Amino acid sequence: MPSQNIQWFPGHMAKTRRLISESIKLVDIVLELLDARIPQSSKNPEIAALTANRPTLTILNKCSVADTNVTEQWIAAYKNEGRHAIAVDCITGEGLKGIAPACREILSEKLDKFAERGMSGRKIRAMIVGIPNVGKSSLVNKLSGAKKAKVEDRPGVTMSKQWVTTNIGIELLDMPGILWPKFEDETTGENLAFTGAIKDAVLDTETLAAKLCDRLYRTAPDKFCTRYKLEEEKLAGMKPYELLNTVARKRGFLISGGELDTERAAGIVLDEFRSAKIGNISLEIPTERE
Repeated sequence: MPSQNIQWFPGHMAKTRRLISESIKLVDIVLELLDARIPQSSKNPEIAALTANRPTLTILNKCSVADTNVTEQWIAAYKNEGRHAIAVDCITGEGLKGIAPACREILSEKLDKFAERGMSGRKIRAMIVGIPNVGKSSLVNKLSGAKKAKVEDRPGVTMSKQWVTTNIGIELLDMPGILWPKFEDETTGENLAFTGAIKDAVLDTETLAAKLCDRLYRTAPDKFCTRYKLEEEKLAGMKPYELLNTVARKRGFLISGGELDTERAAGIVLDEFRSAKIGNISLEIPTERE
């Protein structure tokens, strides 16, 4: 199966880099959202340099569709590295109450200095950064208690920075999603495509779904086989596209002449992985990091 060399760097993402660099001096802390299913792949390597002068709280979003045990491993790994991290879900609201206390803990010395100068009522100013479609706008809306940011299940919706007030003592500076110019690691690009961080329109969905079938078979074979009523022992040695064919056959997806409708099967597999209908699955674990 041919590889897909994914490069994705529209003009508004270059603009976002400039916005972050220009705005970092306005905030006290950075809230970096990652996808709990792919924390490593969803971490933009450029963010650290762009926000180097400010402390960071890592937020593993979409934890309700990730493997809970794996998410806990990530948080423990970050803690061992001296980094602060929490798991949340901006749709269900899980873990959101922990954001403000975590920010206050990280900024305790700075807040003490504010109090000494009679500024104890000053709100924390936080910049929200992350890749497209990781949930930044949903987080803004949950913390503000109102629909302040536009939310759609597709990348590239937020196009400019905006300040939003909340009732938890934090002012949020929401930034557009930003990817980096080229994914040197093919797996990183695939992971981002699997989770919807890259628009499906720029990819061959059948190839992508076939690769996802292969990853699911290797990562969570019990959940994959249960969802599509497959017999695990019969899948051994199958190539990615053969796995997709098997899913199409099991679901009865046929077109004229009895040919398998792999395009329909591809859409189903991608949608059902993203919505966790296949199960709570994480594609990356901390021990696999280089």
